[in-house]
Amino acid sequence: MPPLSTAAAAAVSSILSPNPPQALSIHATPLPQTRRSSSSSSSGAAASPRLVLARASASGTTRGGEGAETVFFDGGAHYGDLAANLLLGLTLLWLPLTLAAVSRAFILRYRFTSRRVTVVSGLSGADRTDFPYSSVTSVVVVPRFVGEWGDIIITLRDGTKVDLRSVPRFREVADYCRSMAAAEGSLVVTQ
Repeated sequence: MPPLSTAAAAAVSSILSPNPPQALSIHATPLPQTRRSSSSSSSGAAASPRLVLARASASGTTRGGEGAETVFFDGGAHYGDLAANLLLGLTLLWLPLTLAAVSRAFILRYRFTSRRVTVVSGLSGADRTDFPYSSVTSVVVVPRFVGEWGDIIITLRDGTKVDLRSVPRFREVADYCRSMAAAEGSLVVTQ
């Protein structure tokens, strides 16, 4: 094998070197920890959605740390929606709505944090929609099944309407979304 030139030797040694070049730096940052509310028990915590209180300032950062993102709500569709639709699915007329409720229960996840709203869907969770509170102009709630769960309709600045169906604790979540959007100054108040 012929000897390598100095440029080729430097390129090979930089590839084989375990240290990154000076222009690149790698920073490992830990993920934010979530706290469970005192109302959830440890035995049913896996099945119930997590509800965490977040205190955020108008800039969207939490008091605990600069730039830390705190999860307020992380969960899927309400289990009552699935149970009611499974019972009504015994009739052939209700079957399409039952299939929609089953897909909501197993595919959809909603996450409200101190910075953004995230909707994760798809079998693998690959379909993800994020939007900040600064783009929210209105939040409307529609109660379902005597107010046990409900739908949240969020209108964005560009006119897009995001429909979150069968959200548990929908009034608390909608109030949190309204307060965060008002803190960002984007919420349109209509009377």
